[in-house]
Amino acid sequence: MQDVVIVTGASSGIGAATARLLGAGGACVVVNYKSSKSLAEGVVADVEAAGGKAIAVAADMGSEADILRMFEETDRAFGPLTGLVNNAGVNGPKHRTADTYEFQETMDILAVNTVGVLIACREAIRRMSTKFGGKGGSIVNISSIGALTGSPGRFIHYAGSKAAVDTMTKGLAVEVARDGVRVNSIRPGMIDTPIHAKAGQADRVREFAAQNPLGRAGLPEEVAEAIVWLLSDKASLVTGAVLDVMGAQR
Repeated sequence: MQDVVIVTGASSGIGAATARLLGAGGACVVVNYKSSKSLAEGVVADVEAAGGKAIAVAADMGSEADILRMFEETDRAFGPLTGLVNNAGVNGPKHRTADTYEFQETMDILAVNTVGVLIACREAIRRMSTKFGGKGGSIVNISSIGALTGSPGRFIHYAGSKAAVDTMTKGLAVEVARDGVRVNSIRPGMIDTPIHAKAGQADRVREFAAQNPLGRAGLPEEVAEAIVWLLSDKASLVTGAVLDVMGAQR
């Protein structure tokens, strides 16, 4: 059976690298994006050039209606789902302390990073679980080093949203363990992706790379390797795990 995998937030960074790697393995990949259509279409072309199949699907991961539509488009395009990578995420503008946070800003972060992840997991389980007639599958949720540190003075709301992802991962893994679905989480450290510039911190990668025991930031492709392994049968005993991919960064 050919792998059919949805990768959210796949127009750049870790998501794009994951989509390309899946394509190299012959998978059918749904390249989700919110607004960067041209970038997503470029990733689709890369997946197809590597030997896989792909479609680009616009969906706001903070909208249940968009999430439902994305899964329905996947059903029509490729058939039974085998994997989900919850990679899409948003952060607040620049780093600051909690006394300056705004309510709507915080709710927007939670909508995408936490609630959207859970709703996407729900839809994947409804399709992959043997309880619902599926043939099993794997979910990989992308967390953050912030779930460990709390990101004081920077992004406490973002860190909290990612800590919730780790907790949900552990609970879901137990819930669906006997239904053929594995659920794991990856906590990347400092990875050189566009999210930092979008948050107004273009120099953040260089700043934190110097503090990493390896002396450098990670690459999206390095995280993608871990994601694709967790999706595969090679990780058949691994579920409910939270894997740190951060070069011993703390």
